[in-house]
Amino acid sequence: MTVAKTTAGVLRPARAEEAQALSQLALRSKAHWGYSQEFIDACRDELSYSAADILSPYMEFVVLEAAGVYVGFYALQRLSQTDIELDALFVTPTCIGRGFGRRLLEDAQRAAAKRGAIRLAIQGDPNAEQFYLAAGARRTGATESASIPGRLLPTFVIDLASFARG
Repeated sequence: MTVAKTTAGVLRPARAEEAQALSQLALRSKAHWGYSQEFIDACRDELSYSAADILSPYMEFVVLEAAGVYVGFYALQRLSQTDIELDALFVTPTCIGRGFGRRLLEDAQRAAAKRGAIRLAIQGDPNAEQFYLAAGARRTGATESASIPGRLLPTFVIDLASFARG
């Protein structure tokens, strides 16, 4: 299926029955960066989502669809009264570089601010570092991957003050 080359599409809450499809999208998106099958297999548990994850009151999953196709999704998880983590942000490989990731991130920022967060915390893939920096994130350090021992992942924060004002 062909997806529009613009950021058109519909943002909506994910449904529990979409857990497997979203997990597969996350794995395809990760594989886009040229990682080996062994690497992808090591990430499988961390990038697999269940119906319980989607229905959790501590999480929020949002899907972007265009022309009936999953373009991408994000997930938010509350860390504290003031901080929410971008737990996931994945775009289908054929749609990477078309503005869909930016649209998902902007919606995630609005959603986090609406829930009272003043900061959006992000642990990103090294290949996504420039994306997050271009979106206004500030690099805060690195943390060890939960999937690959010894692999460090960049961490970021986005100040949500501008979203709280409008």
